Amino acid sequence: MSRRVVVTGVGLVSPVGIGTQANWKALTAGTSGIGPITRFDASQYSARIAGEVKGFDPLRFVDKKDVKKMDVFIQFALAASQFAVDDARLEVTDANADYVGVFIASGIGGFSTIEREHIELQKGGPRRISPFFIPASIINLAAGQVSIRFNARGPNLATCTACTASAHAIGESYEIIRRGDADVMIAGGSEAAITPMGVGGFAAMRALSTRNDEPARASRPFDQDRDGFVMGEGAGIVILEELETARRRGASVYAELVGYGLTSDAYHLTGQPEEAHGAVRAMGMALKKACINPAEVDYINAHGTSTPINDPTETLGVKTTFGEHAYKLAMSSTKSMTGHLLGAAGGLEAGITALAVKHQLAPPTINLDRPDPASARCW
Repeated sequence: MSRRVVVTGVGLVSPVGIGTQANWKALTAGTSGIGPITRFDASQYSARIAGEVKGFDPLRFVDKKDVKKMDVFIQFALAASQFAVDDARLEVTDANADYVGVFIASGIGGFSTIEREHIELQKGGPRRISPFFIPASIINLAAGQVSIRFNARGPNLATCTACTASAHAIGESYEIIRRGDADVMIAGGSEAAITPMGVGGFAAMRALSTRNDEPARASRPFDQDRDGFVMGEGAGIVILEELETARRRGASVYAELVGYGLTSDAYHLTGQPEEAHGAVRAMGMALKKACINPAEVDYINAHGTSTPINDPTETLGVKTTFGEHAYKLAMSSTKSMTGHLLGAAGGLEAGITALAVKHQLAPPTINLDRPDPASARCW
């Protein structure tokens, strides 16, 4: 018999706040975290806006001597993990450390570190490259640093599957606990790609919104006037725990994770098939594993990227999967406020969904002024 898995802690760092409660307060108030880019001179870029994490002090979470050894995405991961562990009141001891694992994803990893060290190489040759370059930038070191911080000696993994990366991290952590390879998983994702190359690359793909004069109104999922996504950054971490383990230590439970599905469209690098077959199969797989019918679902935290292609295709997938119930359930895209955190999006939004279940309150989709008929639904 497979074991039951619950969420006992949530840790969030995003453009709308640092800390779980700060995020929840801002999101339920419909507050946008999007503004002009301040990290570098973006005046020559077509997209000059992003969701930056404001006021983040790494020294709250990392020793001064270690800051230079970690890219910002690792610092975000440590901060969100600390928030989640504290929220769960989780104590990792020698008695349970072998059964506490870490699975933290990123779509890009240490982009700012890679860019900085490339400049050093160009300026002065290989001797200018920092010895901390590799461990500061590679994707698995977010999970590695978190495991060291908490002495978590169980499974330690990372995924790099673009925008689904941290959703995969959480889903696979769920499977790890179900099959008995761990009792607790610190799971989610982190991203810090608001850099000259990061923004430039997505802008070159024409994927980003260029509504530069109205930053707070630029991310507008499912709206007729959407023109691309807005880059965000931050981290979202949840503590997943085997139910009986959580009960024994008297942990509070946000929600139970009961189903998970993943598929591939096998179609195009960036496009989606109009029929949304992959999304339909993934949602169907999750429902089947959960042993629930579509009418039992009350809320969907949508991918809702604010791109012309994604939003109607995603809506079609929901309508195909849920039928008439698609017009009754609540559905919103919190990317309208946070922007798109890329590989950290699933972690952030899983944490937000756990909070929505606990508080029985769905955050809004802001900027939905003119709903797109192609995404028609009861919003």
